[in-house]
Amino acid sequence: MMPSGAPPDDGPGWRAYPAPAKLNLFLAITGRRPDGYHALQTVFQLLDWGDTIWLRPRDDGRIVRVGDPDYATDPARDLAVRAAVLLQSTAKCRQGIDICVEKRVPVGGGFGGGSSDAATVLLALDRRWRCDLGVERLATLALGLGADVPVFIRGFSGWAEGVGEALTPVALGERHYLVADSGVSVPTAELFQAPDLKRDAAPATLRGFLSGAIHGNAFEPVLRQRAPLVAELLDRLGAFGVARLTGTGGGCFVELPTRAEAESAQRTLAAEGWACRACVGVDRSPLMAALEA
Repeated sequence: MMPSGAPPDDGPGWRAYPAPAKLNLFLAITGRRPDGYHALQTVFQLLDWGDTIWLRPRDDGRIVRVGDPDYATDPARDLAVRAAVLLQSTAKCRQGIDICVEKRVPVGGGFGGGSSDAATVLLALDRRWRCDLGVERLATLALGLGADVPVFIRGFSGWAEGVGEALTPVALGERHYLVADSGVSVPTAELFQAPDLKRDAAPATLRGFLSGAIHGNAFEPVLRQRAPLVAELLDRLGAFGVARLTGTGGGCFVELPTRAEAESAQRTLAAEGWACRACVGVDRSPLMAALEA
């Protein structure tokens, strides 16, 4: 979980914006909606750890991804670039931007890295370019980039339903986690089509969650069967507490009582070769403070 893709030069004009990762503290599928999408329930927990988006203005109107060529992707699939193009087109803006992603969040881990990167680009450029679309319109635009992107646009931890876009703020307080990545990435569409995926969970309630009930993750049994490394990591994290899968990737986590215990667990697992990090859950995205500065 080491960073890659820091700004490629020391030239003037770069500004950094945080793009926080997230955890799904539980994830249930309660049925299928009329539009064909699965109906989900989850709690999104934002973290104090994530990527950093570096932006630098251009005067030629172009949107250019710069930085580490090992990380740079096809612009048609690059959510950060797609977000900038979408905003530029929607707001009919003629300004351009260089985008560099200092990547810490594992790709495909279920920590929301790509979605958060896109949200940070939208929010930062909405201000820099003076588009003034505002959070609600940006959240609507963001849904076209991915179901998780509006969560990061709204900038708070919360209870989510629907495809994940209907979000209610939840004050979770300071929580300490050890997050770890198995390195396994399974296409989300493949997981949703798995015959052994439970799609008819009884609807949960926010009150039930806050009372301490743990509802699990519908995709955990599916991934345990298909990805032995995920099963091994979950079992290893289980030595420290209740290990859980986040999202639909190969990322896992466990909640610890204190920062010291999370950091101690990190040292133990890192010594065994696991990619992991001690993190703090936050109710409000660190991006919000950066935008207000």
